[in-house]
Amino acid sequence: MPNLFTPTSIILLTVLAGAFIVNCAYLFFLYKKFAFNFPASTFYAEKQEPVSIVLCARNESENLRKFLPSLFKQDYPQFEVVVVNDCSFDDSEAVLEAFAEQYSNLKIVNLVEHEKYRHGKKFALTLGIKAAKYDLLLMTDADCEPVSEHWIASMQRNFTNETEIVLGYSPYAKTKGFLNSFIRFETFVTALNYFSFALVGKPYMGVGRNLAYRKELFFRNKGFAKHMHLLSGDDDLFVNENATKVNTRVEFDNVSQMVSEPKTTFKEYWTQKRRHQSVGKFYKPYHKRMLTMRILSVLLFYAVLITMIVLRTNFEIALSLFGLYLIFLTITYRFAMKKLNVGGIWPMAFFYELIHNLFLVFVTLFKLSPAKVKWK
Repeated sequence: MPNLFTPTSIILLTVLAGAFIVNCAYLFFLYKKFAFNFPASTFYAEKQEPVSIVLCARNESENLRKFLPSLFKQDYPQFEVVVVNDCSFDDSEAVLEAFAEQYSNLKIVNLVEHEKYRHGKKFALTLGIKAAKYDLLLMTDADCEPVSEHWIASMQRNFTNETEIVLGYSPYAKTKGFLNSFIRFETFVTALNYFSFALVGKPYMGVGRNLAYRKELFFRNKGFAKHMHLLSGDDDLFVNENATKVNTRVEFDNVSQMVSEPKTTFKEYWTQKRRHQSVGKFYKPYHKRMLTMRILSVLLFYAVLITMIVLRTNFEIALSLFGLYLIFLTITYRFAMKKLNVGGIWPMAFFYELIHNLFLVFVTLFKLSPAKVKWK
C-alpha cells in the first residue's frame, strides 16, 4: 500500500484540498446568489416608459425577414424599433423599406461605407442610439427572437429610480449534437457569472443580444469613447465601465429571454469566441482576477485529481473530494439552469465544466488581437 505521508502525496493532497476549497467558495458564496436566490418580493417600476429597441445589421436580410416582425408583436404600449443598416450590400435596405410600410414605429438608419474610414459596430450603434426617440434603450441583434410578447415589459419593469442598466439573458436555440450542447453550456456559465457578480454588487458584463440602459447614461459617460478603437466590446466593456452596485439590475424571467441562432460549425464558434475574448484584458482588475482564479482552480483541481488517481496516492481521499464537489456543482448548476430554463445538460455539468475551462485557456492563448477583430 502506498505511503500516505510521503512529501509528494502531502503536496498533492494539499493542492487538491486548496483547489476544492476555492471552487466550493465560488459555488457557496458567489453562484448561490443566483442559483438559490428566491426573493419574497421585488420592487418594480410603477409606470411603463416608452422604449427604443436598437439593433445593428450588416448583410442580415434573411435574419431581418425572419426575426424582425417578432419585435413588433410585443405587448407594450409605446415603443419604436431602430435598425441601423450598416453598409449592407445585400437586399437589407429593400427588406427594411418594405417593413417600414407595414410598421409605423420602425426607424431605419442607413450607413454607407467610406473608402478610407472603416468603422465597427460601436460607431453604428452610436448613430442608432442618437436616432432613438426615447431615453430607455433596449439592445438586441438581428438574429434574435423574443421568447414571449412580454420581453420589453419584463426588461423595462426593472428601471426604478436609480436603475440605469438591466442585464438580460440570451440563450442559443437548442438543436442536436455535442457542439450545440457545449455552446448552450458556455452561454449558461457566462450568464451565471455575470448575474452572480451583479447580485453581489460587482457587475462586470452583459450581452448585447439582451441588454438595456438609459440613453442619458450613454451620453453622460461619452458612450464608447474610451474603447472606440476596439471593434469589439460594445456590450461587455460598456457595462464593465458604467455598471455599479446601485445602478444595475438583472432580469432572468423566462419571458424576458431573447433566443439567438447558434453557430453550427466549430470553426465559426472558435472565431466567435476568439473575438469575444479579445477584449477581456480590458476588464477591471478585480473582475479579471476573479474570473481567472475560477478557471485555474477548476483546471488545477482536475489535474491534481487525475495525477493522484494515476499514482494511487491518497486516491480514496481524492475521489471523496471529487464526489463532494460533483454533488455541490450539480445541485448548484441544476437550480441555476432551472431558473434560466436550460434543459438537457445538467447531468454532465462536471464534464462540460472541465472541457469549457480548457477551451477558455486555448481561446485566450490564441485569441484575436483587438486590432484584427472584424464586425461582420
